[in-house]
Amino acid sequence: MKRLSSSLPDHGVGLKLTLVFLFVLAQFLVAALDAKQKPNIIFILADDLGYGDLSCLGQKHFKTPNIDALAERGMLFTQHYSGSAVCAPSRAALLTGQHTGHTWVRGNAELQPEGQQPMPADTFTVAHMLQTAGYKTGVFGKWGLGGPGTASEPLKMGFDRFYGYNCQRIAHSYYPAFLWNDDERELLWGNVASHTEDYAPDLIHEQALSFIRDNKEGPFFMYYAAIQPHADMDAPERYMDQFRGKYEPETEYPMAYYKGQKTPRAAFAAMVSVLDDYVGELMAELEAQGVSENTLVFFSSDNGPHVEGGHDPDFFESNGPLSGYKRDLYEGGVRTPMIAVWPAQIEAGSRSEHISAFWDFLPTVADLSGQRAPKNTDGLSMLPTLLGEAGQEQHKYLYWEFHAKKGRVAMRMGKWKAVRYNVSVDPHSPLELYDLSVDVAEQKNVAAKHPEVVAEVNRLIAGAREESPNPNYNFPKNRKK
Repeated sequence: MKRLSSSLPDHGVGLKLTLVFLFVLAQFLVAALDAKQKPNIIFILADDLGYGDLSCLGQKHFKTPNIDALAERGMLFTQHYSGSAVCAPSRAALLTGQHTGHTWVRGNAELQPEGQQPMPADTFTVAHMLQTAGYKTGVFGKWGLGGPGTASEPLKMGFDRFYGYNCQRIAHSYYPAFLWNDDERELLWGNVASHTEDYAPDLIHEQALSFIRDNKEGPFFMYYAAIQPHADMDAPERYMDQFRGKYEPETEYPMAYYKGQKTPRAAFAAMVSVLDDYVGELMAELEAQGVSENTLVFFSSDNGPHVEGGHDPDFFESNGPLSGYKRDLYEGGVRTPMIAVWPAQIEAGSRSEHISAFWDFLPTVADLSGQRAPKNTDGLSMLPTLLGEAGQEQHKYLYWEFHAKKGRVAMRMGKWKAVRYNVSVDPHSPLELYDLSVDVAEQKNVAAKHPEVVAEVNRLIAGAREESPNPNYNFPKNRKK
């Protein structure tokens, strides 16, 4: 009988195994349901688009109806700041949640023949965080944060999919010889033969739309790093036709570092119009795939308007009421358009004066996805502001540093904006102070009238940064007192 009983099924063990299986299955289903409820997240980043380059923010020379529609459907931020006054460090701040006193990338240091200086292999990005939360992640457009074969290619920095330019220098051309498809070069033979057959942003845009279709079951995170309206001043003829002859007299830009352009004003308006159409098509794709209601879309720019390739930002009033351009730490160099859309969650047509910056994106997304933001973030979650709820934390200050142009630092502290230039020549060069509540154009330096504010800003600047282990991003220690 003992032998016989041992050969029969052990119903107790079988029941336990069944219960364990059902428990694991239930946990999996709960996790899957939880992931399904998490919003898709898209961050559309324009390249060198100024605060005044959208018609919803005052642009009079051309219209941006699709981007304006984002503002009508969501929240327009009027005091939002980019990560830096140039490309690479601004993107580093966006993805790592750190300002340029702490990020590894604090300038546009180049690699040859392709790419920019990489971040360390252990850099933690918002894409890493969202992968952990069950998101599919993709970057489409311009990378600029680590050349091919380095430790910080896109696929090593938390992204499942990459299509576009690795190198921001190569991204100056809208008709390049190749793009990167994940970690392989994709040759654009039409451009090799004729230089103007394959408009790279169109190819990138199609891949971005495909990513939405492929991941409509969600959740997904898309970082759409457009290259418009950065120089070269270039757009397809179907767009140039709409603006050529509209802004006479034009001043031809001769072939130099950037491509020659006979009608750079028309080209600029055409480039922004291309970007605007892309935004409209992206939003239409979300609707077509039935995921619009559960997708949070951000739109911003990496810094203020450029002055290269023949662009005339003064004609277009690209910086709006602000002073300064790309590479400046005055408001025109770092205050950028910012719009957030999330149907049924963000109030349509709302505006916010909340003072925020690129390094707030990571902790905001952490809140949205149920993750914990890293302790070294300089950001604060903007989720209460987005949802119209109480409890929004406020920054004590925002800080920037820029290592070209003899070195520059700046700080926003409440209504005060402080700027110090030539710090590589003299770390104790005079501090300029502006009261943005009455002087958003930073025309009246009031430092002499507010020595107590200057002293506090100097104290905060001294503690805002850390010396970088990367020698490219440390100011010379000038002993001048």
